[in-house]
Amino acid sequence: MTADDDREVNRPSDQRARRESDAGRFAEYEGDLRKAERKVAGEIDPGMRAVVVAVAVLVAMLSLVLPHTGTATGIEVLTFAPDSVAERVTITSKVFVYLVAIFGIGASVLALLTRRWILAWIALCGNAIACVAGMLAWWSRNTPGVGGVQPPSGVGIGLIIGWLAVLVLTFHWARVVWARSTYQLALEEERRKEAAAREDLARSLQHKPDQG
Repeated sequence: MTADDDREVNRPSDQRARRESDAGRFAEYEGDLRKAERKVAGEIDPGMRAVVVAVAVLVAMLSLVLPHTGTATGIEVLTFAPDSVAERVTITSKVFVYLVAIFGIGASVLALLTRRWILAWIALCGNAIACVAGMLAWWSRNTPGVGGVQPPSGVGIGLIIGWLAVLVLTFHWARVVWARSTYQLALEEERRKEAAAREDLARSLQHKPDQG
């Protein structure tokens, strides 16, 4: 047998060895690639929406220092100050103001600073609940009292702009979360395709007969 014939016989096995070597090198870096991929998948990129969200957060903060109803400001509702007691602030108003402070301001600021998808999701859920609570708070401030109790003071400017702020925050966090969720679904689909391709390669290497 000539040297050329020997090279022809050994060529398939050499190709198999190279494939196995390439697979081994890829496996070494696969863990690091997966970690980087998970980190990117867990982050958000709000883009220009970050400016709108930041402005809405500032408006929500402003709403706490403005009259919520009568002479009681949002901060006084938070702290159960005498003015809020005198204005007969209902539980719906208290829940709304707390939601604005926790989710409209706190969670939104954390989500903007950390760019974490899970915090954006928490901010979305909290602000969505605040939208409903704000509507109920508005309704309660326009509902006359019963049993001889005087009608409560009407809706203050703080309640109005606070409710508008959480509406804006809910809309924009929903868009950010939806965009990231779509990206994550596409990424998972790409992972499934890569896993199927690696399984097919491993199966072909196992069942391919040696030559030479």
